[in-house]
Amino acid sequence: ILKDFAMSVFREKVLVPETSSINPVLENIRSEAGTDFIQYLHFLQLEKETNLMALSSKHHYYYDFDDLKSIKMLVTLKKLNNIKSLGSFLQAVVRILPQEAIFIGYFKNDTGHRSVFSFYQTPKFFNGLVNYFDSKTDRSLTKDDVSRLLEEHRLQVIDITDINGMTYFCSRNIR
Repeated sequence: ILKDFAMSVFREKVLVPETSSINPVLENIRSEAGTDFIQYLHFLQLEKETNLMALSSKHHYYYDFDDLKSIKMLVTLKKLNNIKSLGSFLQAVVRILPQEAIFIGYFKNDTGHRSVFSFYQTPKFFNGLVNYFDSKTDRSLTKDDVSRLLEEHRLQVIDITDINGMTYFCSRNIR
């Protein structure tokens, strides 16, 4: 609760840098994931990190190991809810990131508690069927789920913060 209060005070009192004054990687984060993601980086005082790489949710790139060994911070712009093989993804992140590097991302926190009966009455059931037939992923995740997954993959959770309906996390590679 204190962290949520601090974040709301932060958003009211601290201005996020304008687009023209931030580096191209941060501009990519802003265009793909929105201003809230930039606010989260600013809140963590990480927006000025120079060895930063953002994994686009729209474009796919291939990187050589040498390209990644100097990275100090990796940001995924794809919501964890939409990553098909989340365990494999996190395993790859830990393998490629140098020790002590920061990994940041976000997800939609599913805090609703449903009975089996109410599940079938909600649009979520229908969306689940559509996603199944479309082979899309929209996994239900909670803060506890994500914390456990990160820790299982040797990513130490530093922070988890809710901002405008999304949950942002910051972790450190401790392999």
